[in-house]
Amino acid sequence: MAASTGSSNPSTAPLPPKILLAKPGLVTGGPVTGKFGRGDDDTASHRSRLPPIGSLNLLSDSWDFHIDRFLPFLTENTDFTVVGVIGPPGVGKSTIMNELYGFDASSPGMLPPFAIETEESRAMARHCSVGIEPRISSERIILLDTQPVFSPSVLTEIMRPDGLSTISVLSGESLSAELAHELMSIQLGVLLASICHVLLVVSDGVHDNNMWRLMLTVDLLKHGIPDPSSLIPAHSLSSNLGPEKENKDKVHESEEYLAAPVFVHTKLHDQDLTPHNIVQLRKAILQYFGMSSFMRDKSGNMTKDQPFSSVASGAQSIDPDSVWPNLFVIPLKNKDESPRGQYESYNTSLWKMRDQVLSMKCPSFARTVSERDWLKNVAKIWELVKSSPTIAEYSKTLQSSGLFRR
Repeated sequence: MAASTGSSNPSTAPLPPKILLAKPGLVTGGPVTGKFGRGDDDTASHRSRLPPIGSLNLLSDSWDFHIDRFLPFLTENTDFTVVGVIGPPGVGKSTIMNELYGFDASSPGMLPPFAIETEESRAMARHCSVGIEPRISSERIILLDTQPVFSPSVLTEIMRPDGLSTISVLSGESLSAELAHELMSIQLGVLLASICHVLLVVSDGVHDNNMWRLMLTVDLLKHGIPDPSSLIPAHSLSSNLGPEKENKDKVHESEEYLAAPVFVHTKLHDQDLTPHNIVQLRKAILQYFGMSSFMRDKSGNMTKDQPFSSVASGAQSIDPDSVWPNLFVIPLKNKDESPRGQYESYNTSLWKMRDQVLSMKCPSFARTVSERDWLKNVAKIWELVKSSPTIAEYSKTLQSSGLFRR
């Protein structure tokens, strides 16, 4: 098992509820419109956007956090691991999360825990995941699949005819859809870096560094956001704090927490999978994040083993002293999944990634926290992210830069 947050008490912890495997159907209560339809009714932009009936969605498309539907699946267990994923559209985020869950796609009649992109959705340029879609496995691994960043379909959905955003991503501010879309990606990254033990950062190919840029921005703007165990009810810290403290949350003073990043590059061609190219990719990541907080305390946050890789063993032995970054490269999937000579197949790469990610040593939260308290505190952290003065100041800087319409 990966990182744990403590040890649970089996005599008091309730039995875990039945695990939901298939993703529930998305049922809406009103007329269905096209993915890109906006409608002429001015109230459409202010319509209620609660999670669809049957969904466990934590973060709705209105950018509001809801825990009631997922909370019954959690227990008082404190030995759990949280794995999140972030990346652009179509890079295989949901496929990777299904693999981490242990889903066997070859089993007839079984639906995957997370919906994957279909030919129809690809042709219509639609995204499958909305907000944050959670699942929990029998090993008590909480998996958080997320909506894509840098997504044209997400941008189209939140854009009003006048170019403003239908979603208030900052406290009540009216922003252009383009700026709101940029801030949504940043807020999602800040949240995941604060609440996960492991964060999979997925990119398309070897030449796309947009996700690297996003993670550097997340590192810059995460200041002041605690981990889920650091939000402690005042009455649980001391009974002598005074009545004025009873209903307030205390943030435990500790070193800034960051989830352990695992960089995943998918859809690689044979020429990209040579040991030399993989070493160069790892060096590029090291140079890119050389001054970031991700480089802090490498021995504590990363495994002592050789760097993770899903390619030929020759690429792993070139730099045996390196323990960072955790890097996986996934080849482009062949229709017949035929052998690729000296390189591993698509399925083999996914299997190896699952085994190594779930066995890696991850950072621990500052305090022991149960699954249920973790989720409740995540909702509070989300409010801190949305009201972050650091992110608000960054938004003003972007507005004044002239890159986004006012």
